[in-house]
Amino acid sequence: MTVTESEPRRIPERPTIDGLEEKWARAWQEDGTYAFDRSADRQRVFAIDTPPPTVSGSLHIGHVFSYTQTDTVARFQRMRGKAVFYPMGWDDNGLPTERRVQNYFGVRCDPSLPYQPDFAPPASPPNPPLAISRRNFIELCELLTAQDEREFEAVWRRLGLSVDWSLQYTTIGDAARAAAQRAFLRNLARGEAYPAEAPTLWDVTFSTAVAQAELEDRERPGAYHRLRFGPVEIETTRPELLPACVALVCHPSDRRYAHLAGSTVRTPLFDVPVRVYTHPAAEPDKGTGIAMVCTFGDLTDVTWWRDLGLPTRVVVGRDGRLLPEPPDGVGDPYRELAGLRVADARRKIVELLAASGDLLGEPRAITHPVKFYERGDAPLEIVSTRQWYIVNGGRDEALRDELRRLGRELRWVPEHMRHRYEHWVNGLTGDWLVSRQRFFGVPIPVWYRLDADGQPDYEHPLVPDESRLPVDPSTDVPTGYREDQRGLPGGFVADPDVMDTWATSSLTPQIAAGWERDPDLFDRVFPMDLRPQGHEIIRTWLFATLLRARLEQGTPPWHTAVLSGWILDPDRKKMSKSRGAVITPLDLLERYGSDGVRYWAASGRPGTDLAFDEKQMAVGRRLAVKILNASRFVLGLGSPDASGVPDGFEAAPGTPRVPDGSGAAPGAPGDAVTEPLDRALLARLREVVDEATRAFERYDHTTALTAVESFFWSFCDDYIELVKERGYGTGPAAASARRALTVALSVQLRLFAPFLPYVTEEVWSWWRTGSVHRAPWPTPDELGVDGEPAVFALASQALGQVRRAKSTRKLSMRAEVASADLSAPPADLPLLESAAVDLRSAGRIAELHLRPGADALVVTCAFPD
Repeated sequence: MTVTESEPRRIPERPTIDGLEEKWARAWQEDGTYAFDRSADRQRVFAIDTPPPTVSGSLHIGHVFSYTQTDTVARFQRMRGKAVFYPMGWDDNGLPTERRVQNYFGVRCDPSLPYQPDFAPPASPPNPPLAISRRNFIELCELLTAQDEREFEAVWRRLGLSVDWSLQYTTIGDAARAAAQRAFLRNLARGEAYPAEAPTLWDVTFSTAVAQAELEDRERPGAYHRLRFGPVEIETTRPELLPACVALVCHPSDRRYAHLAGSTVRTPLFDVPVRVYTHPAAEPDKGTGIAMVCTFGDLTDVTWWRDLGLPTRVVVGRDGRLLPEPPDGVGDPYRELAGLRVADARRKIVELLAASGDLLGEPRAITHPVKFYERGDAPLEIVSTRQWYIVNGGRDEALRDELRRLGRELRWVPEHMRHRYEHWVNGLTGDWLVSRQRFFGVPIPVWYRLDADGQPDYEHPLVPDESRLPVDPSTDVPTGYREDQRGLPGGFVADPDVMDTWATSSLTPQIAAGWERDPDLFDRVFPMDLRPQGHEIIRTWLFATLLRARLEQGTPPWHTAVLSGWILDPDRKKMSKSRGAVITPLDLLERYGSDGVRYWAASGRPGTDLAFDEKQMAVGRRLAVKILNASRFVLGLGSPDASGVPDGFEAAPGTPRVPDGSGAAPGAPGDAVTEPLDRALLARLREVVDEATRAFERYDHTTALTAVESFFWSFCDDYIELVKERGYGTGPAAASARRALTVALSVQLRLFAPFLPYVTEEVWSWWRTGSVHRAPWPTPDELGVDGEPAVFALASQALGQVRRAKSTRKLSMRAEVASADLSAPPADLPLLESAAVDLRSAGRIAELHLRPGADALVVTCAFPD
């Protein structure tokens, strides 16, 4: 528990940052320090749509980087009096989880196998993997994700995230599944969700469809093969798709092939007639300028197939092998390709073409971009499958315009990230494919009637009432049917697919806010204030969340999007799991303390990549230690309270008594701070408070930290040294120094609190009740003195020159200075005169002479012989 008013408080004799995480994380949880106030009205709420990290292994330093930055915002808003809604979700369904379970337990899912109630995973992963039923596989997914989530939470707690842990959710939990299925059913009812048999990007490794937003180009070696099509030659990197060729295409303006437009040529080797078409997407300067259209080699093939109304000849199956039977009209040579993997089929058909004389010259080696699923290991194929889609503006210009408009309503930090969003919206080529042929995900909540021949009626899907959600069509039964009718003519069959993980994650604002589950909470927190996220998932998470809120609520789901950068390795490349270049944070948290690691993370600006740098973490640790030691000195001096009556409490042996501080944040120093240098310090601190506050208001935590830290080091190195001797004394001048010191300490602890929560809470507990994280954020009015900041700046500059003079002579900083001549612009002399006593004391100057000089301050020191 935290310190109470009835307990004696002590300043440690040797304060340390070691052990603060365990001490204060436990106290914050017990005291509910970060609990969301459910009674707060909407105007007082600050709601955060926290990114749910993918639970598929371990957190890495990139997570620490971005989540720390969000936490500084949450802490700032809480200290400004906001009721901060700060939930934590876990993204635990989808391909990453399945892959981790497969590798961890050495299993694979076979939906045809029966469920084994007493199944236990092998003690060590078998090879080959053990086939298990879908239900057993899902149970293993749930088991491992629960374990991972506990480990993730432990790291987050140690890092000091000020999350309300009672607001946890998972994207595979009942609430999330119900929300995702409800949104889907409403999309379906409004015509925004629909099924279609169409060319689909297909990952052969995972055996699932892939959406446009999940694609990435990877440079891969390849070769152009020049083939003879009767009177014309074409170049292709995919000769294995020759049996799938349905046309040739050239540009309408290309005079070389104008005479061929509308004519028919025959494919080499297979002797299939194909027509020559013109299309503006053809590239005259690519290859020979005329292209082979296959169903389907790439997305351009799909465009030509649709625009020109071409026939379909499919040769690649879902397993990445050429189909056992050729398309209609394709002859005998196909038998030598049937069943081969794509790469093997490519080599074989090149041999056949060379033997037939239809391969012209040697293949020409190239390197070119190839489409991959972002988590996949093999190039994507395009196969014809039946899938579910949600409209996204890819084929609806009015919706596209609306999504662009909503994007402009948002506040983007940094602003230029909005252009990435608009670039994605402008480049959409089709609707959002949301179905996946996987196992651990939110089921598509649909069944189909089977006719008398056992064929599904896809045109009239059976859907559950929303009151039944969540449902699993593979085990639940549609209304009006019995389980024994499953799979039988006249009965029903379940849709076998699950939703893409983004189809659930795109609803995180609704899930966390209790959409249709907790109307009171939803009204208080939705739309949310902040969406923090990585810039690389603007096209997936941000866009999809905006789309779903537009379709369901008709509004953006939040007001501001703050985009974080990447963590770069020493070679200035992004750290990523796929490259094996990630660092887990536990060892760093052990070595540098959470405050040290957070300091490094907070040094990265929104939208800007940051190099991984342990030296910065060491700087953060030293800063935390300095706060402890400087605070011990300040509080050890003692200070009169507002009435001027000294009031202390128990301290460690040998430690002077310190002020109680009344258990509340101090008010304006008023007449208690009388000396010009002290008032100058607080006037400068007032500027820092204003600068840090304005920086936080524009989500620029880095500028806030820089301002606060810069002042703190000057406070320690200059001001404390300047007033130390006076502070030990008696009388009004001494009281003024002590009051300024304690006021400045209180303000600085609160300014540092969003960045260094542990050390600031520790020091706060030495002299105040409650938590510094529930104390009010300082305001300029709190430091309402009429001091002149230049007094402090000039005194610091003069002291610095005295120190340099001693250092040049290799003298101790305690060495005496016989005399010092201080030359300064005439306007500065009165300011320096007001600090002369403290300057003489701090510099150990016997005689100090001030005289008008040139444009700059110059101090000349004379030392005793």
